[in-house]
Amino acid sequence: MKLLRLKITDPEGFRSLPCGFEHYFRTEWSLQDELAQADHFAPFVCAGPNGSGKSNLLEALAAIFYQLEVLRVRRSFLPEALQDEALDFSPVAFELDYLIRVPAEYRGPESPPWAKVGVWKKAGESVRFLWDNQGDFSTDVYEAFKGGHADILLPQYVLSYSSGENEILSLPFFKMRFVQFDEYWNALTCQLSYPGHPETRLAYLDSGFSQAILLCNLLFQDESTLQPFREDVGIEALREFRIILRRRIPIDAIQLEAFDLADEDQKRERRNRIQAEARTRGLSESEISQSVDDWVRSEIIKGNPALSETDELGSTRYRLNLLQLLEGDEKSSLVVSALKRCATLNYVDDVTDTLVLDYWVNEATRQAFRENFDGSALALFQAFQVLLTLNLYAVSDVLKADLYTSTSHYVSETVPTLASDQRIMRFKFMRFTKQGVAEPMMLKELSDGEHQLLHSLGLCLLFRETNSLFLLDEPETHFNPDWRANFISRLRQCLPGHGECAQEMLITTHAPFLISDSKPDKVLVFAKDKASGKVSVSHPPYNTLGASINKITHETFGKRETIGGGAQQVLEQLLADPISKADPHGLARKIMDTMGDSVERTLAVHALLQTPGADKEPG
Repeated sequence: MKLLRLKITDPEGFRSLPCGFEHYFRTEWSLQDELAQADHFAPFVCAGPNGSGKSNLLEALAAIFYQLEVLRVRRSFLPEALQDEALDFSPVAFELDYLIRVPAEYRGPESPPWAKVGVWKKAGESVRFLWDNQGDFSTDVYEAFKGGHADILLPQYVLSYSSGENEILSLPFFKMRFVQFDEYWNALTCQLSYPGHPETRLAYLDSGFSQAILLCNLLFQDESTLQPFREDVGIEALREFRIILRRRIPIDAIQLEAFDLADEDQKRERRNRIQAEARTRGLSESEISQSVDDWVRSEIIKGNPALSETDELGSTRYRLNLLQLLEGDEKSSLVVSALKRCATLNYVDDVTDTLVLDYWVNEATRQAFRENFDGSALALFQAFQVLLTLNLYAVSDVLKADLYTSTSHYVSETVPTLASDQRIMRFKFMRFTKQGVAEPMMLKELSDGEHQLLHSLGLCLLFRETNSLFLLDEPETHFNPDWRANFISRLRQCLPGHGECAQEMLITTHAPFLISDSKPDKVLVFAKDKASGKVSVSHPPYNTLGASINKITHETFGKRETIGGGAQQVLEQLLADPISKADPHGLARKIMDTMGDSVERTLAVHALLQTPGADKEPG
C-alpha cells in the first residue's frame, strides 16, 4: 500500500495530534515517481526530539486500522465486549486516503493495478469507504465487508514492532492478540473448525516472537535472502531446537459450563427430568442438586472430545486439551500433526502431559517443513502465532472484558506472566552456528543489538510477499553506528518492492544515519509547540540524501555541537580562564593537548590564533 493523506477530525484530537491535523504523505508528482520506480522500497523516516510526537502518527494509524479490523472480524467472530455496534473508539472522526495494490484475482486484463481507497468517519457515524478503481464505489463499512471487499480495501497485514515500551502503540495490537485467542476458544467450546492461522490482520510482534521469527527464516529462506543475517550478525546454519507443547490445562466447574451447547430451554428440560428421576429414588434435595450437577457435567464432557475428568484424591478434576483443534482430527487444522511429521524425535511426557518435539536440522528437516507448511515461512510463523497465543489462557474473562475497552497505557501490566512450565508453547535449545564461533550457540547468547537486528529484518523477510503496512518504533536503538548506517539498505534487501507486493513502512528514529539514507520527501520532521503541546510535521528544508551526520544533527535535532556535553563544558572552561586567555598560544596548545580532534577544537584554536597579538609568541 501507499499512504496518501491522514486527517484527524475528532473534536478531542488524537494524543498530541490536534483536531484538524492533516498530513499529505505524497504529492502527486512524488507518487507518480514512485509508481514508475516500482522496484525501489523506501520507508518514511519519522524524526525529531524526544517527546516531539513522532510516535503519535504511528499510533493514529494503528488505532484506525484497529477500528476497521474490529468491524471486519465482527462478521465472523468477536468477543462479547466488542460486539456493541455503538461502541466508539478513538479517534472518533478521521479521514484516511491510501493506494492499495489490487490482488490479481480481483482485476481484469485492463484494470489498473492500484486502487485509491478513502476511509472516513464522522463522530457518531459508522465508517465509510470510497473505492476509486475504474469508477467510484462508496459504501458503509458493513456493506463493504459483507460484500467480501476486505481483501481489496485493506492491507493484508498491519504489523508493529517497538524496541521500547510503547504501550500506546501496542495497545490496539495487544487487544487483537486476545481477540485471536478468544476466536480459538470459541471454536473449541462450540466444536467448530479452526483454520490454524490468525483471523485478525493486526500483529504486534514483540520480543516474545523473536525465536519464532528466526526459526522460520532459517528453515525456509535461501542463501541470498538470508544475506542480511549473514553479513552483519554472522548467522550461519540452524542446528537444532525443541518445541514443548503442554496439552491439557485444569479448568473449574464454572469454566466447564461454557462448553454446554444446549440452549436455555433444553437446559431447563434436562434439569427437570434429572430432578424427577432423582426424587423417585428418594434422594434429599441437596443430593438431588449434586446429582443434577454431576450428570450435566458428565454429559458436557461426553459431548466434547477436548474435555476429560480425573479423580484425584477422591475429588473430581476437570481438564481441557487446549490443543484439540490443532492435533489432527476432522475438525483440526493439522498444525501439531504437521510439526510432529517434521520432528526428528517426538514423545509425550505423561507426568506433565506435554508433547516434546526435537529437531536436528538438516536438508531433510527443511524439506519436511516445506512440504507440511505449503513451502511458506509465513505459514509456519502463523502456526507458531496461534500456539504462542494460547499462552493467554490464564487471563480471566473479567480481565479480558476490561482490556477490550481499556484506554490505559499500562494494560499489559495487568496480564499475568506464566512460568515456563505453565505455558502451552515454548522453544528450548535453539542452537545455530555463527561465524568466528567454534561451537553452536544459543539465541539467548546474542547481544541486544543482534537480537534486534534479527528480529526487525526477520519480520520483514516473513512478510515480504504481502501487501502490508509496517509501523516500527525505534527499531535500531541497540545498533552500533555501522548497523545504523546500513539499516535502510538492509531493509531494501529484505523488501525489494517488486512484483505483486508493495509494502509501506513508517519508522520513528533518532538516528541521523537513517535520514542520510532517505530523500527529503520520505523524511518527516516532528516538532511540538511547547505552549499548546500540538504536533506539526514538515519535510527537511535541505537535501537529506547523503547529507553529513553533523548537518542532520544540527538541522533536524537542533544539536549544534559535534562533541559531548561534558567535553563542551571542558572546552568552555578552558576558554573562559582569564589567566590562560592572556597567553593565546599557550591556551591553544593546552586545548590541543586536552581535547580530541573535533570541529569545536579546530574553531577554538583558530579563533585564539587570530586574536590581536597572537602572532607573537610570549617571551
